[in-house]
Amino acid sequence: MSGAVVIGAGPGIGRAVAQRFAREGLPVAVLARRQETVDDAAAALAPAGVPVLALAADARDERDLRAALDAVVEAHGVPAALVYNAALVRPDAPGELSAAEHVDAWRVNVLGAYTAAAHVARQMAARGTGSILLTGGMPEPVAAYTSLSLGKAGLRTLAALLHEHLGPRGVHVATVTVGGYVEPGGDYDPDDIAEHYWRLHVQRPEQWELEVRHG
Repeated sequence: MSGAVVIGAGPGIGRAVAQRFAREGLPVAVLARRQETVDDAAAALAPAGVPVLALAADARDERDLRAALDAVVEAHGVPAALVYNAALVRPDAPGELSAAEHVDAWRVNVLGAYTAAAHVARQMAARGTGSILLTGGMPEPVAAYTSLSLGKAGLRTLAALLHEHLGPRGVHVATVTVGGYVEPGGDYDPDDIAEHYWRLHVQRPEQWELEVRHG
């Protein structure tokens, strides 16, 4: 039975999304850079009683990420849903970072999503179903978060390109744009945000949205 794979499954949105899909009985694969992070995510999923695969993979490393996704497909089949939630979140003003540091941020914030989507898109399209859901943010650019603002703008463009390319082949691509600080019990509660991902995943083609904004 195919399930969901969540890349960037740390505390907050990633873990909440994994739990939301697990509550529907789907197998879940959780990926993050550190093994401790995915082990904690897997432990949080245990009450759902679904098959869980916890894999350490660095979204900046194309080979590492593709190998992890191959392991997911081998264990759970081609994902029904791919969620990309990895991001390099740090304050940096224009001119503060070197070009190399911006490239490193871009690898996490955009290219990791591109690699993950490209890796599963062909199989999803061949099947005629699937969803690729990207965690957006920075609905307006903020100079104090320059690399993140650039990355989230790039991610939004990537979603539009993937939607154009994959939508006619049955694959729903969308972003969930989060406009504030994620915190349990607040306006940006991760459990509330996770509902958007499930709703997008189960939408019929005539209902498909390209972007949902929370806040």
